Amino acid sequence: MNSETDRLEPVVPGLFSLPPDKENSPTLLGGYCQGCDRHFFPRPNCCPQCLGLVEQVALVSNGEIYSYTFVRIKPPLGLPSPYSLVYVDLSAVNLRVFGLFDPNAAQDLRIGLEVELDVGPLGVDLNGQPCLRPYFTPRKTHEK
Repeated sequence: MNSETDRLEPVVPGLFSLPPDKENSPTLLGGYCQGCDRHFFPRPNCCPQCLGLVEQVALVSNGEIYSYTFVRIKPPLGLPSPYSLVYVDLSAVNLRVFGLFDPNAAQDLRIGLEVELDVGPLGVDLNGQPCLRPYFTPRKTHEK
């Protein structure tokens, strides 16, 4: 993140959290129902199964692409054209989430690709202002 990015607001408050340093990754903020032992993203007001309370939890923000598509029609909200959408199976929780894919890595997109969450300036919000959006990007391999 740089000083310009630091001033941007999230596209939706409470959708993700940003780490205080560059050593950690951003995380999706989802929900967990203790009664049903189920995770959700985004967090619903109540559990759709038991109508119980759903607490906010930080979700694992890496996983594997289950499916993807390229969208080639005029994009909404200032997104790049074309843009990619992915379903990601998050590791460590039984949850499949839907999201954007890194527009700078579209050539790497394939089923089974290991990905991690990133956040950056991408498009505009409903008021036409630049904003931060979460998106998945190929997982970086850390060489020793």
